[in-house]
Amino acid sequence: MDGTKPAVGHTLHPVTPGTPQALSPAPGTALREVPGEFDYVNTKVVPLRAEHLERHRIVAYNKNSNMNGPIDLLRTQVLRAMDENGWRTLAITSPTPEAGKTVLAINLAMSIAHHTTRTALLVDFDLRRPKVGSSLGLPMEQSLNEFLSDQAELQDCLVNPTLPRFVVLPTRVPVPMSTEMLSSPKVSNLISDLRNRYESRICIFDLPPLLSSDDAITVIPKFDCVLLVVANGMNNRKEIEDCLHHLARVNLVGTVLNKADEQPRTYY
Repeated sequence: MDGTKPAVGHTLHPVTPGTPQALSPAPGTALREVPGEFDYVNTKVVPLRAEHLERHRIVAYNKNSNMNGPIDLLRTQVLRAMDENGWRTLAITSPTPEAGKTVLAINLAMSIAHHTTRTALLVDFDLRRPKVGSSLGLPMEQSLNEFLSDQAELQDCLVNPTLPRFVVLPTRVPVPMSTEMLSSPKVSNLISDLRNRYESRICIFDLPPLLSSDDAITVIPKFDCVLLVVANGMNNRKEIEDCLHHLARVNLVGTVLNKADEQPRTYY
């Protein structure tokens, strides 16, 4: 990311602390995902810092921010397509690094969490360059790394950032042999478990860039649908065409033009 624009192509406005309906249960608790009902039993609850979110262009935490229009529109379009097809898992990727896919994934997941009938789970599957946890400022003593290496149970790696209906599975450090891991039965079982555990849940997976390695190509067939994030002025025509070739046999829910001077455009 260029550090001057948020993932939705707007100038950043400060996030207003205290606006979201934050919960403050005791630490070490988990979200039972029943619409309108929140029971924290095992998942860690971690407060987010508004100034940290602002620096990382996370605007959707404050659901009353005037920056949320394009994000909420994208949420509505994505959820409509997913509902019509019974899809619950959404992979987000880009042609190359620095296209803003992680920031967009976080903002989209938060916007979905603000939808009162939905819960959102955001998973950092960019195993070579994980950024979700650091972008949110989450502590990651236990993360996807520990789950994949059988050092922790899944419930111990999940984090609720004090935003109702929003849960994060962060990755702390790069994972060795990431392509092999993403093609493993353990990852396939994880995706299936996350998808099927709660009917109201939308699972968003932040994937590696398509053209940087074969990681994303390996794992993409495991998801219901894919959103492609293209950076304006950064990704050229050939890169976009190469991505569309790789995505020809999957359900491409849309392509987002990111980092534009005007409002972002989503193509379906």
